[in-house]
This record gives sequence, structure tokens and C-alpha cells, in this order.
Amino acid sequence: MSGPVTPEDREVVARQLGRPPRALAGVAHRCPCGQPDVVETSPRLEDGTPFPTLYYLTCPRASAAASRLESTGRMREWQEELGTDPQLAAGYRAAHEAYLAERDARDVLPTRNTAGGMPDRVKCLHALAGHALAAGPGVNPIGDRAVAEMGEWWAKGPCAQPGDGA
Repeated sequence: MSGPVTPEDREVVARQLGRPPRALAGVAHRCPCGQPDVVETSPRLEDGTPFPTLYYLTCPRASAAASRLESTGRMREWQEELGTDPQLAAGYRAAHEAYLAERDARDVLPTRNTAGGMPDRVKCLHALAGHALAAGPGVNPIGDRAVAEMGEWWAKGPCAQPGDGA
């Protein structure tokens, strides 16, 4: 469950993204450094446009770590494994359903799309890691793998310092 957004959180997320956040509804996970690293967005943008990505990875270091994993071919490997491991596929489908339930509790969108390619594809480790961090371990098996392999992105301290601009 996401926590409230303070004015300081909003400023940190703006510095992380390099722009003001859109449809910011809550802080879904905090980095061990204390700053938001995953936010919850409303299922619709301020103008009413559907926005199916409920959890958004905002920390630039975490995002870079997810990008590094994508560049090594992990998405392709895990996609192939979904086709051969029924237990992994069932867990991933359950993650999709949990994601939909969370989003639908806020607003039902005309699409049943969630994030990261769920339930049948692995297409964005950023979205899957964001979901795993927000939901906690054991909910999204591919997201959990991504988080585990991303390393300690927080080890150098807070990513967004005052004066970083936004």
C-alpha cells in the first residue's frame, strides 16, 4: 500500500525524473536511503487519459540498473523460461491479476493491460521491478528476479540531492 506524498517527496521525484511527476498518487516504495524509488500513479492522468502503469520506478540509479539487466538479455531469457516453467508462468499470471486488482480498486480502465508485458511477455524490467518493490517479495516472480539482480543501487546514498534541478 502506498504512503502519502509529502511536498518533499514530490520535489525528490521531480529531481529524479527531471520533470514534474504526473498523476502522482503515493509513494509505493522507499529506497534504503529514505527517498522514494517507486511511486504509485493514478490510473488516469490529470486530463483523464488512461495510464495503466500503476507503479513507476523513479530512482535514476535503480532505472539504470534495470536498463543494464535489459541490455544483457535477461528479458529474453526470462521470456523463454515463461514458456517452459509452468510454476513461473502461473506466478507471473497471478502477479498480473494482483496488479489489476490494485489498479481496479482505484479506477477501472478500458484496457486489461498492466505493465512490463504481464501476463504473457517480459518486456520492461523497470515496470516489473517497480511492481515487485511496491508489492513486496513473492508477488511478482520476474520482478523479484530483476530486483535481486539490480544490485544495491542505493549504496552511494540518495540519488536526488537538492539543487539537482527539475
